[in-house]
Amino acid sequence: MKKDQMSPGRRSVLRIAACLGAAATAGLLFNDREATPGRAAVPGDGAAPGEGAVPGAAGGPRAAAGPPAKASAYRLQPMTAATPERFRRALPPVRRRPFDRLSGVGRTMVLTFDDGPDRRYTPGILSTLRRYKVPAIFFVCGEMATDNRDLLRQMADQGHVVGNHSWSHPLVTKLPPSGIRDELGRTSEVIERTLGAPPLWYRAPYGAWNKHSFEIGAELGMEPLAWTLDTLDWTEPGVEPIVGRVMEGAAPGVVVLSHDAGGDRSQSVAALRRYLPQLLDAGYRFTVPRR
Repeated sequence: MKKDQMSPGRRSVLRIAACLGAAATAGLLFNDREATPGRAAVPGDGAAPGEGAVPGAAGGPRAAAGPPAKASAYRLQPMTAATPERFRRALPPVRRRPFDRLSGVGRTMVLTFDDGPDRRYTPGILSTLRRYKVPAIFFVCGEMATDNRDLLRQMADQGHVVGNHSWSHPLVTKLPPSGIRDELGRTSEVIERTLGAPPLWYRAPYGAWNKHSFEIGAELGMEPLAWTLDTLDWTEPGVEPIVGRVMEGAAPGVVVLSHDAGGDRSQSVAALRRYLPQLLDAGYRFTVPRR
């Protein structure tokens, strides 16, 4: 597969465009430079994955309903309060940990899907999301996206957010800065060439972040997003265990991790058809960060 190399000038344009888009994203920027005591460390950074909270985002058409949801073991506490609008910077600050949940959004959750797009499974997920009018975030790998650009366009046309999940899904903490820049930069360029704008969000493969990945992501105008609830669909445990894990872990602000590629994801497709209407009936609504 041919590499899409970016020239320095091209990379500068990409960064400027991404940062302008990021400046308009509602409630994204936080001052999270202070470490939270008593947390486990991320390899290479001294910060735990998933210790940040996005304060709110644009959501789907369903309104919140029902009593407050019971807190679950998957929920983490927000790290800081939001920065007032007038003090937000156009360029995202370099973070020490990713966002991992929403705060202040009531009975709202975020669905995310990694590793695609894959023609065998992504269309089924898009179909279910379309049926229930629910938005999601798709963290795509560049080597998958470059051959499935029509699926990227479907995602965007149907109101979903397309994020960056690296080019080839490596363990980022084992790469030099130049390797991280290549993995993220090439994928951002494929997304921009296909959709007309670079991604504003990225997720490290395996949830393995380090200082360089945060710095390079910020240079490209992207914010890091982890998750609070892992469906473990990547282990292919069966539809019932996936559905049970989602329903047990559902709570306000939770970010759900699922996959639409990287293996046999037929269970992921079938599980979404089961748990999504159940969550909607329980009064949950779904959201994604917007520009």
